[in-house]
Amino acid sequence: MLSPDVIANLMLESLLLIFAFLAFMIAWQIVLKWDREATTPLQYRLEKRAYLVATIAEFIFWLKLPLFFYFIYTLDNLSNLLPGAMCAAGVTTATVYGIWLFMVKILNLYLFGLWIVLNRIDRSRPDTPWTKPKFLFYLLIFPLFALEVGLEYLHFSGINPHVIVSCCGTLFSAAAQSSVAMAIRLPVVWQLGLFYGLFLLIILAAVRGWSLLAAVGNALFVPVSILSLIAFFSTYVYELPHHHCPFCLLQRDYHDIGYLLYATLFAGTFFGIAAHLARRLGDGRWRKWLHWSLLADTVYLLLVSYYPISFYIKNGVWL
Repeated sequence: MLSPDVIANLMLESLLLIFAFLAFMIAWQIVLKWDREATTPLQYRLEKRAYLVATIAEFIFWLKLPLFFYFIYTLDNLSNLLPGAMCAAGVTTATVYGIWLFMVKILNLYLFGLWIVLNRIDRSRPDTPWTKPKFLFYLLIFPLFALEVGLEYLHFSGINPHVIVSCCGTLFSAAAQSSVAMAIRLPVVWQLGLFYGLFLLIILAAVRGWSLLAAVGNALFVPVSILSLIAFFSTYVYELPHHHCPFCLLQRDYHDIGYLLYATLFAGTFFGIAAHLARRLGDGRWRKWLHWSLLADTVYLLLVSYYPISFYIKNGVWL
């Protein structure tokens, strides 16, 4: 808890939560009392406050985006202080809250991003038809953000620097009892078939303009890509057949390639989901976002595919 990185993370998250709570109170008033046809002083005040909430929500998202990667960097730094930890994996699993914290953080990034898309589309229309739905959506997002901050406090305060934690070699191995271990034990043909097959489905949906299929495909592409990265592609980055850690990719020894991999994966899947939302709301930019999604997904696929192909070219064998 006294690490400068931990203190910075908690202070920033707490500050954002205070802003988010203020926006939550205003959003609650807007959902209850908004009347677009009214010309009362109350409606005028609500319209000004709606702009304030939108500004706060965008501020939170654009700060949380780099803060997420700083959070990962903090976990990686803490691995030097915990016995048994080799990377951020050991720090993440040092308490029962770590994995849940990671999942909620990623979910909130997607939700805040989708809220911004909804807000931008609403403000681009002169009649702002989606004002009430977007603030109702914000009311649903806020408890998850509060849960994230609470989990972060519980996780960092629950880490005991005198207790040995599991290293990534133990956590991400075929012998472990987890869903990740089951994925590692799957035949390589199944792992790659699901990964590349789903990518071909995303290409088909993008080319044909099937936004719903693209959204579903991108939503599935996130877990499938992460599992295939752990089970297969990461071993070629490390050039070690039994090293499956998704966190060591973020270390300098491997040129910090993990940051680029995860950034392109999350960006591609986000735009793929947002494109369907934009189409449902009648925004003509949905095709452009679908193309951005396909571009980012393709960059991710080319990056992870490079490592096994280059390894085979150099060594003439597969791991």
